Formats: sequence, structure tokens, C-alpha cells
Amino acid sequence: MAWFEDFEVGQTAAFGRYVVDRDEVLDFARKYDPQPFHLSDEAAAETHFSRLAASGWHSTAMTMAMIVANMGNDGDVGGSLGAAGIDELRWLRPVHPGDILRCETEIVTVTPSRTRPDRGTVRTRVTVLNQDDVPVLTFIPTALFRRRPTAAEA
Repeated sequence: MAWFEDFEVGQTAAFGRYVVDRDEVLDFARKYDPQPFHLSDEAAAETHFSRLAASGWHSTAMTMAMIVANMGNDGDVGGSLGAAGIDELRWLRPVHPGDILRCETEIVTVTPSRTRPDRGTVRTRVTVLNQDDVPVLTFIPTALFRRRPTAAEA
């Protein structure tokens, strides 16, 4: 369980393991990003992807699954209040079925709220790497966290 006070600028973490499943790539693409190179080996072979590639949005969603799993057990995300958005999202390399993804993070800012003393924002540089340690995507989310309750509040 993480609270705002648990974060420090420069803090790093490495976590996650997500095996990219072909059927999941196809299902996501059919529903949300039905471009030919996400739906067909033949169509992908005619592009710079060279083979079936997961949607960048799907790669980002797989990353979110790893982040939430890392936050806590049994769905307990502690002081998390969600996020205000993300900056600098970059899809650096294609993600293919069979790839194994993992995350590395670094806290870049920790800022108490000026208007809501019970919370603050934490900005984290997230890098997702494949099984060859090649970065495939990066982004910087602005996450909101509750401050740890004092003994009087608990």
C-alpha cells in the first residue's frame, strides 16, 4: 500500500512480467484499433512492422495492468486516487505476440497539492522493455495519492 509520503524523487523500481498473447492482440485490435497490421500477418508483412504488431494502445493497457498489479495485493491500491493524465507517451518499437514485457520506473516529481492538503501528485517516468531489454514504450503519468492519515485521523 503506497501513500504520497512513500515517494521520493529519484526512487526507482523494476517490476512486472506480461506475456503478449496473440489472441489478445487480435481481440483488442478488432475492438479498438482495427488497422490491418494489428489484424493480419499478411498485412503486417507489407509494412515496417514485418509481422503482426500489438496496438500501441494495447501495449499501454498491458503496462497499466503491470502497474496496478505492482501497487498491491487483492486490489488494494492504498492511497492511489487514479491519475490526472499522462505526458510524453511514445511507442518506440513494435510489440509482437510472444514478447515478454516488464516495467522500469523513476519518480521525477513529488508535489503536495496547494489546494487539497490531503493529497499530492507523483510524476513517474515509465519505461517498458521487452525480453531483449529493448525499450518499447515510455510515458510520464501524473498520479494522485492520498497523504497518510495521521494518528488523530485514523
